[in-house]
Amino acid sequence: MTIHTPPENPAELTQFIETRYHATHRTQLPALIVLAEKVETVHQNEADVPAGLAALLRKISGELEVHMKKEELILFPAMRRAMAGLDAPITAMRGDHDDHTNEVAMIKRLTNNLTLPAGACGSWTRLYADLNEFVVDLEEHIRLENDVLFPRFETSTGGNA
Repeated sequence: MTIHTPPENPAELTQFIETRYHATHRTQLPALIVLAEKVETVHQNEADVPAGLAALLRKISGELEVHMKKEELILFPAMRRAMAGLDAPITAMRGDHDDHTNEVAMIKRLTNNLTLPAGACGSWTRLYADLNEFVVDLEEHIRLENDVLFPRFETSTGGNA
């Protein structure tokens, strides 16, 4: 995993988020869903199978896609134009982030905190490794927006573009 240093400029930061995180999530999730479906089907009778993981990942994928589109089509362009009055959409995005954080907690519950059972097959091993990468990316994506980008545009925190 390559470490990327985000830019300081808010317009460049929104571009960075889109190319580094949005594009990555769009690649990660379909592959994770396929792997989860395979593991759940092949190991359906095993006690440690993450039953319901594929369905959860499909839900996350749909919700995250809607969230990212709102950022790409509405919020980020407004930020690039240094528009004021962004508190309401930012509050909505923060609410989505809270939902995504809760879904990450659900992933961890279903997977015993991404702990593989003894003798896990290659697909199960790859699923948990790739899930871990997704979770780390999503958590950093949320942190970057909540703690670095959004405060610059919230009037309640004194930020301004």
